[in-house]
Amino acid sequence: MRRPLSERIAGAPITWGVCEVPGWGHQMSAERVLGEMAAIGLRATELGPDGFLPMDQAGLRHGLRSSGLALVGGFVPIVLHVPSVLRSELARMSRQADLLAAAGAPVVVLAATTGSTGYERSRAIDEDSWRALVDGLDAASADATSHGLVATLHPHRGTLVERPDEVDRLLERSSIPLCLDTGHIAIGGADPVTVAIKAAGRVAHVHLKDVSMELSEGVRSGRLGYQEAVGMGMYRPLGRGGLDIAGVVTTLERSGYDGWYVLEQDTVIAAEPATDGGPIENARASYEFLMELASVLDGQGQERDAGVRAGGAGGVAQ
Repeated sequence: MRRPLSERIAGAPITWGVCEVPGWGHQMSAERVLGEMAAIGLRATELGPDGFLPMDQAGLRHGLRSSGLALVGGFVPIVLHVPSVLRSELARMSRQADLLAAAGAPVVVLAATTGSTGYERSRAIDEDSWRALVDGLDAASADATSHGLVATLHPHRGTLVERPDEVDRLLERSSIPLCLDTGHIAIGGADPVTVAIKAAGRVAHVHLKDVSMELSEGVRSGRLGYQEAVGMGMYRPLGRGGLDIAGVVTTLERSGYDGWYVLEQDTVIAAEPATDGGPIENARASYEFLMELASVLDGQGQERDAGVRAGGAGGVAQ
């Protein structure tokens, strides 16, 4: 039986400014970030960049138990379209998969990176590289399966899969499930609700973020750099930007999606925030928005389930 939406809401360290990109900004401690996640009611977290949480299995499990949070996945930027480096890239992913599996996470979230540091520049690839990318995704999926995980591909700014045509090509040519990130889908130029409908049944993980349409258009046009726009507040708490977040979640729930919703409002912070200030405020606003939506959708789901049971009982009685 599918768990209620209210029980499938997780956080991500990037909401607190913790990022794998060098020079991103001040990096808050895991103790504070996980403590604030738990304080606002989140039930789980993603892994974050290497070294944010303990990189040994026992230490990771202990850290999660101490915070009362489950682990739902980890983000792994990986070069998949270059055959000469695929083996080493898969070995790196496999080490992450070991950690994720040991802590009970269900998915590994891949981004088909160009090989450059950061996410400032997009890159189109030729047909040979697309074939290599699909082969690399197949290999990564097989490795994840061997760890008991589901590999998902995250369309992401500054990677090989970003624009609407690239997302369509991925869905057509690869069987890998999708990590639907509402913000990155929008920055790439697509409508997240349309993608949720088109990819129904293929979505295995969700990152929820709202966006400033003006700033996201600035990134898409090249007028603004990606990190620059994030620092300017491109990502907004749910319900305070230009995206139809309720439409995305409703579409997914009605399609039978039963995975996690990870609240991800990427931010850049300059210094340690004051106690009970900083990123927790926006994270709390997003959580409250989604919980309010969950109260409606979970109620509708209970009504549907009751109707199905009543119909089944009636059929037997006749």
